[in-house]
Amino acid sequence: MKSNDSLSRRDFLLSSSLLLGSAALNPLYRFFKKAPDDLPEIYLPFVARDTNRPPMGRVIHVRSTSATSWTGQKYFWNYVNQNTVNSMVDQGLMLLTMTDSVTEAWRALIPDYQIGQKIAIKVNFNNATSCTDIDGGIDAIIEPVNALVSGLELIGVQRSDVCVYDAVRALPTRFTGGALNGISFYDGGYCQTTAGFSTEPDSYITFHPPPGVSIATERVTDVLRSASYLINMPIMKGDHPFAGVTLGFKNHFGSIISPGGMHKHIDVVGKPPGYRTDYNPLVDIYQCPHIGAKTVLTVGDAIFAAIHYSHAPQTWSTFGNQLPNSLFFSADPVAIDCVMHDYVLAQPGTNVPSGANNYLVLAANARLGVFESVNPWSSSYSIIDYQKLDLTP
Repeated sequence: MKSNDSLSRRDFLLSSSLLLGSAALNPLYRFFKKAPDDLPEIYLPFVARDTNRPPMGRVIHVRSTSATSWTGQKYFWNYVNQNTVNSMVDQGLMLLTMTDSVTEAWRALIPDYQIGQKIAIKVNFNNATSCTDIDGGIDAIIEPVNALVSGLELIGVQRSDVCVYDAVRALPTRFTGGALNGISFYDGGYCQTTAGFSTEPDSYITFHPPPGVSIATERVTDVLRSASYLINMPIMKGDHPFAGVTLGFKNHFGSIISPGGMHKHIDVVGKPPGYRTDYNPLVDIYQCPHIGAKTVLTVGDAIFAAIHYSHAPQTWSTFGNQLPNSLFFSADPVAIDCVMHDYVLAQPGTNVPSGANNYLVLAANARLGVFESVNPWSSSYSIIDYQKLDLTP
């Protein structure tokens, strides 16, 4: 499907039917925009995926300038329009799954869901270490979480079975206080139920470093061990002092017990001893059965986003000197990070060193998703199926 800046519901349905018609002749068209002979071999294994699930390589970008009314205030989280975010999430999920209702979208994403199964949502609170945190540094907002939970309820998910967590940081009152009643919250023991890290054998992450590289023992949080499904909700952030960007894969530093020791292995900025271009532990972390195998959706939070990863929000020149006011949706963890990386890279003032997306090349080599980079930014991908829907009135 062709990328465009504004896609009406009528155009979406028409293009969807055309795509499905092509799929009858060539199943690859359901997954990619190129013909089989034009596809690099690396992408071919994904053709065998369950055709009822969203295709690998598809990234949906939904934007609405009415998502916020923020004009520079410190407490940015007070200026988000829940109704607009609800619409953004609903439209994004329907477009991602090519369905006509939110209920159908969730059934496509979680076709085997059974009442009582737990669904974990990984949010990002890297800048919060107290229950009363109000310093203004970029952190998650509650509105996209509420929108996801409202949709999940349509397929019978109980709010108490939705487990929102950052296992090593704090989930402050300003976040949890705006949540739908009944959602379960877990953090590093600051404010909410402690996420916890057991020593059961299946808690340990298996790393596969090359000779000469030593990786410390890591365990995944019990929240994920208890969950049947996982939704990853990173914030689109640039200018990270080690990784250059911090997106979906790195969001799982908040899913393991001691992420600090990993930084030397992802430090594309300083490239200290232990850093290798042919290895990145983010790939091994994602391959943990409690993470990659349970992930049904990645939602990139770029309502505010962050040009500088720990700073307060600011306007982006690449979004017309406005906030991004955007959400990204994908079932492909590699493709969505590729798109968000390219957006961050295109924004003047971010410090994104060459090779900041190298972990995505390694992830694609590990058959975790589709890699493609567009630089300089043009929004035109030849392999990733990037679609932008602008809901701005």
